[in-house]
Order: sequence, then structure tokens, then C-alpha cells
Amino acid sequence: MSKKNTDKKPIIAIVAGGDSSEMVVSLKSAAGIYSFIDKNRYNCFIVIIKGEEWNVQTAENKLTPIDKNDFSFTQEGVKTTFDFAYITIHGTPGENGILQGYFDLIKIPYSTCNVLVSALTFDKFMCNNFLKGFGIRVADSILLRQGQHIADADVVEKIGLPCFIKPNVGGSSFGTTKVKEVNQIQPAIESAFAEGGEVLIEQFVEGNEFTCGMYKTKSKTVVLPVTEIISQNEFFDFGAKYNRESEEITPARISAELTERIQKLTSAIYDILGCNGIIRADYIIHNGVINFLEVNTTPGMTATSFIPQQVQAAGLDIKDVMSDIIEDGLING
Repeated sequence: MSKKNTDKKPIIAIVAGGDSSEMVVSLKSAAGIYSFIDKNRYNCFIVIIKGEEWNVQTAENKLTPIDKNDFSFTQEGVKTTFDFAYITIHGTPGENGILQGYFDLIKIPYSTCNVLVSALTFDKFMCNNFLKGFGIRVADSILLRQGQHIADADVVEKIGLPCFIKPNVGGSSFGTTKVKEVNQIQPAIESAFAEGGEVLIEQFVEGNEFTCGMYKTKSKTVVLPVTEIISQNEFFDFGAKYNRESEEITPARISAELTERIQKLTSAIYDILGCNGIIRADYIIHNGVINFLEVNTTPGMTATSFIPQQVQAAGLDIKDVMSDIIEDGLING
């Protein structure tokens, strides 16, 4: 029999895992989101997706299979269905539109951008060139697909050194190399191809890195304070992101005028792309010139991630932010 929601609390699936190198990061974000959501208002379960294995964590971390026909699970003869999916998969299938399409088919509202926007923003090359058409400043880049080759001399001529070579899709800086010497180009391309079928060769832009999060509901727009990132490493790599090898300052030590420009640009990008839920936009800034790096539509949500930092700096309660996202999805999804 199906479980009736007798306590009237919506049942929330925090969907984590995925099929990329970022699975471990996703699971940490899921734990963060679980801790942030108001349990007085919602019943929450963490659902872990890995390939064909979809399971929900129930009592004492027991894994129970998910029925993919309707995204439900059954325990002791009682079937439980979900009212909302909070997607926190970093990478495929939760960041690139695949999971969004599934939830659209079975009519379960979710926390992120729709299929088209998720697919576009997951493809760094396509997204940056799309935004470039709206006058947003981005670094020059070359896209390589599996089987294509580029000579070292062409990289130097078209992009220059140093440059970044990284997977075109994916995050957490897996497979990303800052290339300074010609003899590093081909090994860096091979490393990036190990993470996926497309490689982005991107111009190095000098400057300091900043990031800004925001979200919108039908009733309000919330643009969060800007964070300044000072990495101890060559760039903001996995170690800097997750092993505390960086200093993150929120709010950033910049003028009110520059802060406002970053926040307005973040809001404009949100609208141009047609985003939904919480996003984070990353920038490199040099001499007041803002260069867009990428937009993250399923940003990290551990206790020390940028979004919770920015929410706290804004004087907001992360529980209220989570409730905003969930309620907007339940009402308007």
C-alpha cells in the first residue's frame, strides 16, 4: 500500500551520488543539505544514485531500492512516494539535464534548472559562447572532441601560455591542468580526456577569483554576498576546494561598487540562462574588469561550501533558504 502523508509534511528526496569523479563531493553536499532542511516542516531521505543502482537511505543507513517507475520505495509493505527532489549530484546525471528529464516525465518537482538550461550550463564551451553573445566577457578557448588532435604550436598561437586544459564537462577541477610549458600540453590533454570525451583549452586570465551565489523564487530575488578566493595552489583546484588549501573571504574585500557590479552580473546571467534554484557564478577580476568563468547550477552544499558561507554573511538562515527553494518548487514546479 502507498504511504499516506498523515503528518502533512512533504517528503523530500535529497538526490546524491552520480557517475562522475565528483560522487564523493555530492555525498558530502547531501549530508549538508540534510542538516540544513527544517525537519519540523519536511521529512527527508537521502537517495543515492550510482549507475543503475538507485537506493534510499532509511533507518540506520540501510539502503532500500528505489522503484524507477515512479521514484518510490517500499518498506515492510508500505510504499513511500516523494513530493520534491533536491538534486545535489555534481556531474552526470544530475547536473546535465538527464535527471531533470526523468523527473519531468514522472511529474516530480525539483530544485535545479530545467533540462535545457542544465545541459547548456554543464557544457562550459557552449555556455560561455552563448553568454558571449550577450556581451559577457569570457576567456578565449578551443574545444577538442575525442579523436581530434591539436599541435602544440597551434595552442601557443591561438590561446597562448600559460593556459588551462580541462574537461569541457565536469567540475571540482578533476582533470584540470595549468599549463606553463609547451611540453606539458599533450599530457594535460590526455589527463582531461581521461575525465570525458571533450577537452577545453582555455586562455589564462590574470586576476583574482571571486564567486557569487543567488536564487530566485516567484516572489523574491536573493543575491548573496561575494566571496573572494585566495588559493595556496596554482589555481582553485580540488585541494584548494575541499582540503582547506585556500582562504575564502566573505564578504570579499572589494569596493561596494565592484560588489554591486558582480551581483548585478550574476543576476543578469541567471535571467539570460533562465536558471532555477540556487546557482553560483565564478569570476576572475583584474583591474576592475570582470571575466566570467562558469556557472554552477548544483553548487556544493557542505557546511563550509560557498553558498552556506554567503547565506550566513547575508544574515540569513540556511533553513529558510532551503524552505524557499522547496516551497517554490512544490507550489510552482
